[in-house]
Order: sequence, then C-alpha cells, then structure tokens
Amino acid sequence: MGDCEVEARSTEQLAPTDAARDDSPPPFSSGKQLRRNDSLDIEAGSHSRHFSKGTERDWGTVMRLAFQSVGIVYGDIGTSPLYVYASTFTDGIRHEDDILGVLSLIFYTITLITLVKYVFIVLRANDNGDGGTFALYSLICRYAKVGLLPSQQAEDREVSNFKLELPTNRRYQRASKVKAALENSPFAKYFLLVTTMLGTSMVIGDGVLTPSMSVLSAVGGIKEATDAMTEDRIVLISVVILILLFLVQRFGTDKVGYSFAPIITIWFLLIAGIGVFNFVKYDPWVVKAINPKYIINYFQRNGKTAWISLGGVVLCITGVEALFADVGHFTVRSIQISMCSVAFPSLILAYAGQASYLRKHMDDVSDTFYKSIPGGLYWPMFVVAILAAIIASQAMISGTFSIIQQSLSLGCFPRVKVVHTSAKHEGQVYIPEMNYILMVASVAVTAGFKTTVKIGNAYGIAVVFVMTLTSALLTLIMIMIWKTHIIFIILYVLVIGSVELVYLSSVLYKFDQGGYLPLAFAAFLITTMLVWNYVYRKRYMYELSHKVPSEKVEEIVLNSGVRRIPGIAFFYSELVQGIPPIFEHYVENVPALHSVLVFVSIKSLPISRVPADERFLFRRVGSHDCYVFRCVARYGYKDARSEQEPFDAMLVQRLKQFMEESWKSRTLGNDNDEGEGRVVDGGEKREREEVLVGRELELVEREWKNGVVHLLGENEVVAARGAGLWKRFLIDNAYGILKRNTRQQDEVFTIPRRRLLKVGMTIEL
Repeated sequence: MGDCEVEARSTEQLAPTDAARDDSPPPFSSGKQLRRNDSLDIEAGSHSRHFSKGTERDWGTVMRLAFQSVGIVYGDIGTSPLYVYASTFTDGIRHEDDILGVLSLIFYTITLITLVKYVFIVLRANDNGDGGTFALYSLICRYAKVGLLPSQQAEDREVSNFKLELPTNRRYQRASKVKAALENSPFAKYFLLVTTMLGTSMVIGDGVLTPSMSVLSAVGGIKEATDAMTEDRIVLISVVILILLFLVQRFGTDKVGYSFAPIITIWFLLIAGIGVFNFVKYDPWVVKAINPKYIINYFQRNGKTAWISLGGVVLCITGVEALFADVGHFTVRSIQISMCSVAFPSLILAYAGQASYLRKHMDDVSDTFYKSIPGGLYWPMFVVAILAAIIASQAMISGTFSIIQQSLSLGCFPRVKVVHTSAKHEGQVYIPEMNYILMVASVAVTAGFKTTVKIGNAYGIAVVFVMTLTSALLTLIMIMIWKTHIIFIILYVLVIGSVELVYLSSVLYKFDQGGYLPLAFAAFLITTMLVWNYVYRKRYMYELSHKVPSEKVEEIVLNSGVRRIPGIAFFYSELVQGIPPIFEHYVENVPALHSVLVFVSIKSLPISRVPADERFLFRRVGSHDCYVFRCVARYGYKDARSEQEPFDAMLVQRLKQFMEESWKSRTLGNDNDEGEGRVVDGGEKREREEVLVGRELELVEREWKNGVVHLLGENEVVAARGAGLWKRFLIDNAYGILKRNTRQQDEVFTIPRRRLLKVGMTIEL
C-alpha cells in the first residue's frame, strides 16, 4: 500500500546536497552506475534505469484499437439520445423554434466539450498513456511538492516514465510562482487532494446512476409495443436486469468483451440512419440550428425555464469522461479517430433526426426516441437499445472498479479485495464489496425515482462536476507543466470554463429534485476516504518518528541473545524511510531472526505503471555479517499485484542481482583508485571479494530453499490518553469501524496464509 500524497521529487528536498555530489562508487545495475546516498532515510541502489519512449504503433494497429474503443468508450454517451429531449422539455415544448434552440445547444455542447476539450486538449494530459482524475493529479504531484507525506526518494526520479516531457519554450516566471504558491500552502495541498477525491467520488456515483438511467430508458421503450406495460412493471424489469448485470460482474468481461464494439457500432449506425431518415422525411431545415442565434432566441423566449432546461441538455455528453479515463486501454490517436469518424457524426445525426421529428410531433417529446423509430425497425432497435444500455452500464461499472483500485493503491480508500478477472487485460478488475454496494444503490435509485427525468437531475450533477474538476486541474497543468501561453489559457477558461459553470449552475438548481443524490453519495465517500487517509498519515508519521536506527538494527541482529534460524523472512511495512518500530517490538518478544531478513515496503509512485525491471530499490543494512536488507517495491497506481505474481521469488532474484552488482560497483571503484604499483594487491582483493560474494549468494539461495516466512506488521491504532473528543471519535470509532469491516493487509498483499506470521503492536496517536 502506498499513499495518496506522494511528493513531487525536488532535488533540494529529496537528497542532501552532499549526497547529490557524492562521487563514491554506487551500487551497480545493468551495466550502469548509479548515485549512492548513504542515509538510511533515502534508499539507495536501484535496479536498471532506462528512458524508453512509448512504442510507435502502425496505422493498422491504431485502426483496430479505434474500432475496439467504440465498444468500451462510447457506450454511455452513445445511449444519451434515449433520454436527452425528454429530460430537457420536462413540461413540453412551448414554441416550435425551441427545438432548434435545444438542437443548437446540443450541437455546440458536444463540439466544445467533447471534441475541443476532451479529444484535442485533455487527452494530451495523459500520464504515460493513462488518463482519469488520478492521471492529472499524478502529473501535478510529480512537478510540484503538493503531497502530505515525507515518503519521497531521489531514485524515484530515475524511473524511466517518471520524468515529464516539458516544453522547450518555457515561461518560468508564471509557472514558478504558481508552483511556489501551491508548495507553500497547506490549504492548497489539502484542496488538491479533496478535489481529486471529489472527482473520484463523482465517477463512482456515475457507476450507480449510469446503469439506472440507461437500462430504465431502454426498457421504457416497451410501452410502444403494449399498453399493458405500466410504469411499475417497467421499473421491475429494469431492476431484474440490473441485478443480473451486477451478479455477472464476478465472471469479468473478458469472454464477452469482443462483442461490445460490433454491438455499439451497430447502435451508432442505426441511430444515425434513423436520424437521416427523419431528417429527410420531416424537416431538413433543422440544419439552421447550426446558427447560434437560435440559442439566444431560445433564452429570450423562455428565460429562467431555458436556463433550467440546460440540466437536460448536458446529458448529451454523459460518459464523456470515459474518453480520458479509458485512454490507457487504447491510444490518443485511436480515440480521436473513433470519436471523429463514428461517435460524433452519429450523435449529431441522431439528435438532428429527433429534432426534425419533433417539429411535426411536439406532443411526443416525453418519448422522442422510440416514437421517432420507423415501424419496421421498432423491435430490432429495442433489442439493440437494451444491449447498448447494458454495455454502457458494464463499461461504467468496470471503470468504477478501476478507479477504486487506483484509490486503494494510493492509500486513499479502505482496504477492499481486488480480483483480476482477465489474464490478458490487466485493467479488468472486480471488487466484491463495492459491486454489491453499487448494486443495492443502483436498484434503490431505480425503484425510488422510477422515471428518467428525476434520475437525470442526479445524473447531470455528477457529469458536470467531474467535467468542471477536470478543467480546474487541467488549467494548473497548462500553467505549471505545459507552460501554455496566457492567451490560450484565458480563452480556455472563458469559453470552456464558462460553459461548464453555466451548466453546473443549472444542474445545482435541481438539487431538491434528485440532484442531492450524487452530492450526498460523494460526501459519504469523501468522508470515508478522508478519515482513512488522515489516520493513515498520522500512523505513518508516528512510525517515521520512531524508526529504528541502522546502528540499533545491527546491534540487535548481532546480539548473542538473538538466535538466527534457517530461512528468509520478509518483514512487510508501509514505512518507506526506515526500519519500522514494530521490528524492535518483535525481537523483544521473539528473540529469534531468520538467517536472511528483508524489510519490504510497498510504495506507490504518482505514475500509472512502474517498469518491472525498475521496481525494486535495495540497500544493505549494517555489516555483511548481518544479512539484513531494505527493499522498496514501487508500483504505479494501475500496477496489479495479483496472486499469480511470484513476488517472493522475484524479490529474491533481484536481491541476488543487487548483491552481485554492488560487488561489481565496488570493484570498479577500487580499480579507479588503484595505482600501477598496487595492481597485484588489488587483484588479490578482488578475488577475496569475489569469493565472499559467492558465499553470500550461496547462502541466500540455500536459505531460500529452506523456506520463506512473511512477517506482517499489524498496528492497532488508538487515540492517546487525553486526546480530544473529536480525535477519539475519528480514530477509535470512525477509523475503527472502517478497519474492522474491510480486508486485512494479508488479503490485500495476497500473502499465503500458511507462511504468514502477524506481528501486533498498539500505536497511540
């Protein structure tokens, strides 16, 4: 487990000045010499250091990815024509030209927000190919010291995909001022953290609302086939479909995923074709809506009512955040191609066709989608609509699991079990606890609200909040990292930002009509995440201030009263910067240590993935006779730690590699220091060291065969005596409830129980 506030790596904070200039021979790795830091607080001796660029993909691969992205990325936004006009004209259409005003709003909203903002701007802010709220936050964390934990290490900056590609034409003054303001303001650091949590919570809220909205809208079309289908029966059928949808999540989407793209492609072709048919048959002159003056006329005629109706219009871009969040499964170019060639034109044609139909049938606005379907296509469209709604829901649920996994890996979410459902696609995960919570919430929303109009009020707030938060973080990236010209930043804020704020004001107006739901859900999630993160940081700071000095570790290990027993022990800890105090507590109660002891810290970096050959940082603790090592295993927020990963075998292999390369590094340093008259002595010394390292490697291999024991520190956190009432409630009650009702550390780390030994210790905060 890492922490959510991984500091940006700044030279002056990460490493002492002397250490940075140290010319002594460092541990050697993959034929390259690395800087060595001698402080235990800054881990040293990393493995290979590459600087690899993303591989270029040929056009054939890009086009295949573009086709596959249709099924994953556009299910949500693609099903929005089911309910947009009904959610916009909740009280009916008052004037014929109001249809043109709303169509113009839809056209420019999709163009500005989807195309201009997301496809051509936001997608550039990916984190080594991965997107989403955490991608934006990770970029800011890597550039500025906005974290809250002192878990930074100089070697983290040497990970190949850690560095940012900064523009050559830099506008340092403005960027440095903003950076300094963020780094020097505790409020700004907390604000960024809460903003990221809020965006995460809203996306999780989408995981509740998308299935309800999509399935209820699709099933509602059956009213056109029979008058016997009442509202209650439609809700019942929708609830059954939702329950089945959530129950099959445990099997994963790998086996049925190949069918998503063809089905959604058929859906887009059908809605585009029906749109063209209605456009030609009823009123081709709706093309006039491309003139924005119809938007002005719409507001002049309707005033406040037009402003309120924006809460329905904004539903035309539901799921647009998926463009960015799912970019890691595809490429920026493939999503740009699929959006511009398939999704965008199909949606515009569908909305234009519905507008043409409404110009002649204004009374059908409450069920525009199914009313506008030509008779012979009703049943095929009904079936495809149900399938498209299920796929849209599936994609959003999977995305929710993925973002919870990211929050969990960064220490911002209570421990839950993450099951990897696909051996081919690492991003496909299933979280049992959250699956059932989402199912209960989605069924309750569907059964409680019953109509898409009320759910749409809640849905709109979730959609606009995420978009607005993305714009806020993106503006910071433009200023600090991209160093964009101030004119373009102002244009972005004035055009895109003002449009989103207008939409936000509209959806918030419907707070008491269902809009409170995502905000209440987000408040609950943020409170949970903040409580967990607060105690997590307090516990980390306690361990950091009570860490065991390296001299004390050597004294304990070489103490004649401590017996060394066969085997290798991995002692897990969340403390990155030293030996945890629980080690001393363990030896006082069990005066026996294994022949080889490795203190393992699992750490998350503010990048999406860490290359496997750059994952481990090693350092020897004490003298060679101790056989005690420190290891920091670094993961990105999208890296998987599954049961199939031979973590202990890989760690032992890298430990032996570290020992060999450390010897090579020392030998290289000695060769550089020796004069001509000492060549013979140097050769003898190298031979002795070679024999020594050979014996060490043999010992590690022998103890590896003798067996491995996993020692896991389980700290019981309680409020200290004399603590205030609020602190006691937060630590003893709120955090205590979360800890008791979530997974234990061994389940999260997937440690084999037959080789697990838990070490308990009470910490008073």
